[in-house]
Amino acid sequence: MDKNLDFNGPHSMGTTIVGVTYKDGVILGADSRTSTGVYVANRASDKITQLTDNVYVCRSGSAADSQIVSDYVRYFLHQHTIQLGQPATVKVAANLVRLLAYNNKDMLQTGMIVGGWDKYEGGKIYGIPLGGTVIEQPFAIGGSGSSYLYGFFDQAWKEGMTKDEAEDLVKKAVSLAIARDGASGGVVRTVVINKDGATRNFYPGDQLPLWHEELMPQNSLLDIWGAAASPEPMTTE
Repeated sequence: MDKNLDFNGPHSMGTTIVGVTYKDGVILGADSRTSTGVYVANRASDKITQLTDNVYVCRSGSAADSQIVSDYVRYFLHQHTIQLGQPATVKVAANLVRLLAYNNKDMLQTGMIVGGWDKYEGGKIYGIPLGGTVIEQPFAIGGSGSSYLYGFFDQAWKEGMTKDEAEDLVKKAVSLAIARDGASGGVVRTVVINKDGATRNFYPGDQLPLWHEELMPQNSLLDIWGAAASPEPMTTE
């Protein structure tokens, strides 16, 4: 172990979150690794949080900060729905996240992606990065793994994708970030949101594509060494 590591210093908290629009709605995706500096605190966390029936948020940065913002927004949207007698729109949800993030920007360390579907505007994606800006985008990426994905999305994203094309893009993007970013890892979770509601999907590590220099999953070291390197079994005479 490196004796120069400062375990009491500020911790880097990495993740990869993605939001993509397609012709009938949106798809959100995220990895599942919650890290605290060099320590993996949770390898199977859920970073996609439900705000309403048809609006979800992807969380990055401080887990505590993003969770409390999500809880407040869910509460406010519930009150909003009761007062209006109809579900809140994606834009309303994104603006509530923006208000909380901007008004508390000196205390919060979180970037979020709000995505969903409503009957007025269809599928929408809003990026709310650190500081509380809100940006409507056809796709949004965030977290430490996003550094590896900008060129990929510039090349791979296209308007009017089908659901299968969009989900494959999200799964491929998060697995690419997992391969390159040490703070991203675990499994890939996605949620598909359209006029029919929301559908969650789960992709374990053995169902993700392998990229350059990644090893195939192994059950034991003996599988890596091969049968020829296995020790001879002990015999008694």
